[in-house]
Amino acid sequence: MGDELETSARILIVDDHEDNVELLRARLESWGYTTESAMDGGQALEKVEASPPDLILLDVMMPHMDGMEVARRVKSNTNLPFIPIIMQTALDTTEDKVEGLEAGADDYITKPIEFPELKARLKSMLRIKRLQEELEERERQLLEANERLRYMSQTDGLTGIDNRRHLEQQLDSMFAHAKRLNEPLSCVMCDLDRFKAVNDSYGHQAGDAVLKQFARILKNEAREKVDRVGRYGGEEFMLLLPGTVLDAAVTFSERVRKEVESRTFTFDGGTIKRTASFGVAGWPHPRVASCDALVRAADDALYVAKETGRNRVIRFDGDAFNAHIAEHGSEQLGEKPKRPDGGERERPVSREQPGIADSGGAGELRP
Repeated sequence: MGDELETSARILIVDDHEDNVELLRARLESWGYTTESAMDGGQALEKVEASPPDLILLDVMMPHMDGMEVARRVKSNTNLPFIPIIMQTALDTTEDKVEGLEAGADDYITKPIEFPELKARLKSMLRIKRLQEELEERERQLLEANERLRYMSQTDGLTGIDNRRHLEQQLDSMFAHAKRLNEPLSCVMCDLDRFKAVNDSYGHQAGDAVLKQFARILKNEAREKVDRVGRYGGEEFMLLLPGTVLDAAVTFSERVRKEVESRTFTFDGGTIKRTASFGVAGWPHPRVASCDALVRAADDALYVAKETGRNRVIRFDGDAFNAHIAEHGSEQLGEKPKRPDGGERERPVSREQPGIADSGGAGELRP
C-alpha cells in the first residue's frame, strides 16, 4: 500500500508559468505520478478543497495570492487531510526558507530544479504522508476499541441495557446531584414473577428472550437520556428516575406493570404471559440517607410485593409495606433467601388483587 501511494500519487502543480507546469507535468508523469495543475493560488485552493491531492508542488512567487498564503490556508483547514507541500522558488535565503516553513511548507526546493533531487524529495514527503495516514488509522482503531471496551464494561451482555456496575456508578452521581440541588430521586426495583418456571419449562433460550423483551419494555417506558435502566442481576432490574418524586415513581411503575401484564412474550417455538413486581423508594426520605439505603429500601419494597401476591407495586414506607412489616416483622427483609438452585425466592402468595397496593396520591405524572 505504501509503495503504491509513493509511485502512483496524485500531485497538484501550482505555478503561474505554463511552461514550468508542462515541464514538471512531463517529468512527474514519467515517474508514474498523476498530475493536476493550477495557475494561481485561488484556483489551487478550489482544487484542494474539491479533491485533496496527495502532495502539492507549490510555487512561491505568484500574482494575487502567493505560495505562502496558499500554504497557510491549506494547513489551517481542519477539514483537509495531511497534504505535504513542497515549495519551489528562486528565493534561497535562509529568511525565505524559514518564512515558507513557518507558513506550512513541509519541504523546499530551489530553482532551477534538479530533477533527481525533486524525485527524492517527492518520495520522502509521500513516505511521511503514508506514515501519517497509518498513524491516524491506528488512532482511529484504538478509539473504536476503547469505545467498544467502554460499552462492554457498562452494558449487560444479554439485554443491552446498563449492567449493575454502571448502574451503581450512575446512582452515586445522581444521588450526589440530588442532594446538592435538593431535587428528588426515585429508585425502582422490579423483577419478573415466577421466571424460573420459564427456564424450567421452555429452556434458557426462551428465558433469555423473555428477559430481553422485558428490558425493552422498561427502556421504552423510561425517559430517554434522563432515566437509567439496568439489569441488577438475574431477572431483577433497576430504574433510576432523577427529578421524580415518590408518588410519580409509583404511578410510573404501575403503568409499566400494566404494560408487562398485557404483553405476550414470544420465543422460538412459543409464547408466554408473565407479570412483574415492583418496589419503589425515593429521596428525600427520613429513612434514606445514602445510595445504599435507597437501593435497600426499594429492594425491601420489592420483597414485600412478592410476599403479598406478586404482580403489584409496593411503595417503601407506604401503608401496604408498613402493614406487612407490622404483621411479619422486619427481620425477614435482610434475609431474602434464594432457592438453592438460584431461582426466584419462594414466598407465600396472598389472594389480593394485583395493582398499586399503596395509597399516597397520584403524584406528578410522567410521560
